[in-house]
Amino acid sequence: MTLTLHDTLHREKRVFVPRDPERVTLYVCGPTVWDFAHIGNARPPVVFDVLVRLLRREYGADSVVYARNVTDVDDKINAKAAKEGTPIGEVTARFEAAYLADMARLNVSPPDIAPHVTDHMDAIVAQIAAILEQGCAYAAEGHVLFDVSSYENYGRLSGRNLDDMIAGARVEVAPYKKNPHDFVLWKPSKEGEPGWPSPWGVGRPGWHIECSAMIEETLGLPIDIHGGGIDLVFPHHENEIAQGVCAHGHAHEADAHAEYSRYWMHNGFLTMDAEKMSKSVGNVLLLHDLVQAIPGEVVRWALLSAHYRQPLDWNQALLDQSRKNLDRLYGALADVDRLAVQAGTTLPSPRSHIVDGHLKTSGFLGAIEDDLNTPGAIAALFALSNGIRAALMGEVDWQIVSDTRAALQASANLLGVLQVDHAMWFDAGVDDSFKAEVEALLAERVTARTAKDWPEADRIRDRLNALNVVVMDSPAGATWRLKG
Repeated sequence: MTLTLHDTLHREKRVFVPRDPERVTLYVCGPTVWDFAHIGNARPPVVFDVLVRLLRREYGADSVVYARNVTDVDDKINAKAAKEGTPIGEVTARFEAAYLADMARLNVSPPDIAPHVTDHMDAIVAQIAAILEQGCAYAAEGHVLFDVSSYENYGRLSGRNLDDMIAGARVEVAPYKKNPHDFVLWKPSKEGEPGWPSPWGVGRPGWHIECSAMIEETLGLPIDIHGGGIDLVFPHHENEIAQGVCAHGHAHEADAHAEYSRYWMHNGFLTMDAEKMSKSVGNVLLLHDLVQAIPGEVVRWALLSAHYRQPLDWNQALLDQSRKNLDRLYGALADVDRLAVQAGTTLPSPRSHIVDGHLKTSGFLGAIEDDLNTPGAIAALFALSNGIRAALMGEVDWQIVSDTRAALQASANLLGVLQVDHAMWFDAGVDDSFKAEVEALLAERVTARTAKDWPEADRIRDRLNALNVVVMDSPAGATWRLKG
């Protein structure tokens, strides 16, 4: 495999070479569990789930260590708990459970490690102390702040010049800061807020230091890949590098960034009907609500329909097309089983070397290994489904059908789709009597169309529409599902 990934730091695609092929490490910034996630929050876990599946295929499931953190210390969490009059731990436990349930509906596999900030306070305090000892931070009025002027490569990830940032600062600067862009490593807790003991008083960590400390403690440095949304490049990931590098005395080394993460990946923004999601505009769509209304695979497909680094506009047309695309692929799987039953045959076992060949000749592996080109990989899925339908025409070679179907399923598994039985996909939510009625109407429809009795065919079509049924025709027959 030659996997290339676009590295935000180097601003180009680079061939991926892990530090140790027997222990490939990946860290992705996870949720702050104070409320339900919105649809934009779902893009990073879905994108990096595809990457993890690909890495595990190449290096082995036991050789990839994937960490996605949980932020359970935050001002918004404090505010939510105070408003509800409930303990902070109750708020975080509730919304973490909801997040994990929503991720499961999107076929996002759980990470190998899910570090929580509250479980790593000792490591956080120790890293802050190390940064202070290196002369890259200072204590002031109960706070500990990182001194950005101490790290000469500050701004390299985001492409920002520190002098320009300082000159252009338009924010109110706390009196205890040496310069406007110094950021908090530790801050005192107010009355009623959670706090932990430290050499600088009872308090809690700043946002950025949490990830730096948890990465080092759970994965070790340097890690192979650090991922997240493009909105985290600055200041979060920029500050992470500064902390992680300076804690170990690499502040003045030209390539110090390599001591923290070897590759940086960021997914693009998601908009709603071409507008940025905003609570003030009222267009924030909660993932939790969405996956109650439509299948999670439809949402996942929609999130993967554009290249991960490109912006993605979320709208009803995107969801409708995603559902149709999945119907088409599930329909190909259904055609195989239907015709095999009609022929009274059992599919032979697929030949693994032929299946692997299909993954290459279809263009699937070439696309997905090219910086996770999911649109190209999706096109390859359709090529494989077309191959299945072509193989079902005329005198059927069931070995070819079996091989091609297995290749389609293997490719889909890497994208995390086609994960349920096709009967469940099409028949979900209907009882046996409803199913029998629809199947009878479809049989009558075939008879009417064969006899060119168009008025009767129209009557049946209207009845199916009244039942809220979508009919999908193929050379192997018709499949159906409920609308929506």
